[in-house]
Amino acid sequence: MRWPRKHTFGLWPKGRSGRNRRNGEVAEQPQATVATIYDPSCEEKEKYTAQNGEDYYSQAHTVDLDVASKYSKPKEAHWLVRRIFFLSWITSYDREQAFADLIAGITLGLTIIPQSIAYAALAGLSSEYGLYSAFIGSIIYVFFGTIPQVSIGPTSLMAILTLQFCADKPVQVVIVLAFLAGLVELAMGVFQLGFIVSFIPAPVTKAFTSGTAVIVVFAQIKNLLGVRLKGFPSFGDFVTNIRPTDAAMGISCMVVLLLLRLLSQVNFKIDTPVTRRLKKILWYISISRNALVVFTTGLIVFIWVKKSSIEAVPFALSAKVSSAMPTVKLPPFAFEYQNRTYVFTDILHELGSGIVVVPIVAVLANVAIAKAFVKDGNLDASQEMLTLGLCNIAGSFFSAMPTCGAFTRSAVSQASGVRTPMAGIYTGLIVLSALSILTPYFQYIPKASLSAVLIAAVIFMIDLAPVKELWQTNKKDFFSWVGSFIICLVAGVELGLLFGILLSMVFILLRLGNPKFEVTLKQHESTYYVHVVPQSDVYYTGVDALRSELRGACSLYHNDFPVVLDSARFMQFDATFSEMLISVAKEMATHDVLLILQNMSLKVQQMLPVMSNVRFCQEDSQLSGHLQAEKETPLLEAKL
Repeated sequence: MRWPRKHTFGLWPKGRSGRNRRNGEVAEQPQATVATIYDPSCEEKEKYTAQNGEDYYSQAHTVDLDVASKYSKPKEAHWLVRRIFFLSWITSYDREQAFADLIAGITLGLTIIPQSIAYAALAGLSSEYGLYSAFIGSIIYVFFGTIPQVSIGPTSLMAILTLQFCADKPVQVVIVLAFLAGLVELAMGVFQLGFIVSFIPAPVTKAFTSGTAVIVVFAQIKNLLGVRLKGFPSFGDFVTNIRPTDAAMGISCMVVLLLLRLLSQVNFKIDTPVTRRLKKILWYISISRNALVVFTTGLIVFIWVKKSSIEAVPFALSAKVSSAMPTVKLPPFAFEYQNRTYVFTDILHELGSGIVVVPIVAVLANVAIAKAFVKDGNLDASQEMLTLGLCNIAGSFFSAMPTCGAFTRSAVSQASGVRTPMAGIYTGLIVLSALSILTPYFQYIPKASLSAVLIAAVIFMIDLAPVKELWQTNKKDFFSWVGSFIICLVAGVELGLLFGILLSMVFILLRLGNPKFEVTLKQHESTYYVHVVPQSDVYYTGVDALRSELRGACSLYHNDFPVVLDSARFMQFDATFSEMLISVAKEMATHDVLLILQNMSLKVQQMLPVMSNVRFCQEDSQLSGHLQAEKETPLLEAKL
């Protein structure tokens, strides 16, 4: 086969001249934009010239300096302002923003108090620990948080994880868990490890959320109906031990909560100032439903006790709170409990994988909430991790349980018109007031009403809709969802989450090892060629699949046509890529098949040796030249 002696991607390089074929005069040619490729008869050192390479890249990317000077990247804020985010907005804080934050903070305070009491009960703790967790996170976030709507405090997710890892353990273990979770979150923010969250796909997150919500519902059913049996009783024992008074209280609270929830969706046919004001009143009643239910049921029990005695109350009540105001002290890294001395290593052994699972889930939830409410799409995930870590570390000094952001409270903040994170100050003050004034009355709150609040809050987190949709669209995501959901229910939420992550990583590895390619026979003018295009990024793990595709393409078309391989999606080109291309090119050379590597960068080209049947091109015009030269060879005409 006859090969052209010399091929160029562009024109002659800078400083060289060529002879005009018509009149023999020497004329200065335009500057080259790409390197010149020589055939094997040239010396290896002449294959490329450094000057050519510099000309190519500089000319391809150079713009007019006058035009570029008109545009400049915004000056980045000082690192101290980025980390203590409070400094970036406090200078422009005005009266209007302060009033909006006051309203939002009070509204959020009335929402978070009953939630904190309920979530503490869910975690197996007394009420005051939920409130300790509510006030310190709200205040810390004011100074370091970036999203006004985010509300740091107890959540059903953190409560169920705390119960998972700290059930039947001393409360000191819970406090140390909050401290260790804060350290891990802080380290993730410092080292910018937010990419770890990217390995948890959306179906796994939804399955995990639905699984935890189902666990919460089943865990609270007994308190809702007044069943006082431990463990997992049989259905017959469960039914026979239902207490009618507690069941009536719990079911009534559930109905009221669901009805009050619908008030926010009421629409009036006529839009007038009166209807708008009435709609806002209904909305306030709706978002305050938890506080209203807890306050009303507690008031009923309080009146009952005053008229008779606490023993005469027919409802199961919350535990008595002896001392509520928080005191600043170090987390209990060593303590004694039931004639046993716990040291730090014992606590680590008790917590196990919870030291990693709890902070990762908290970061996942917090970043997801921040993404949902960020205005300009510019989210500093590392700062959110740092802030969450500081909230949990500070909370451990106030005997708090692990915390993170909550979707429901963030939605309340958004609907209340919050303007800055300053609303957290007012929320924290309301919680502290509740701690100092209301704690003696926490013992009058029926357990059934708290269970109703929890169930009504999480029942809408159970989302089974993805099952049908994923089965029709993506079987891999379907199995990820189903597997994670089932394992969450059977083996625990941490194993369900781990299963989903590992399964997703296996799918990623399979995709990296088996990339897909599109092989088509195309025609350019009167010349045919085989076009091989990767459908995804190709790493060194996929070179065997690429080799098989190229061999298969040559075999399919009986080595009759040149092969054009689009190399734009070759990632991290290394020796493995190079050896594969060299071996495939040599095989093609034995059958006189031309291999054209399209869209391959100059730096990558320089990693390949000169081969007689390998050509490079960037644009269609260059591809056309190679194909035309190939068409003119007698051997190709004989083949066709």
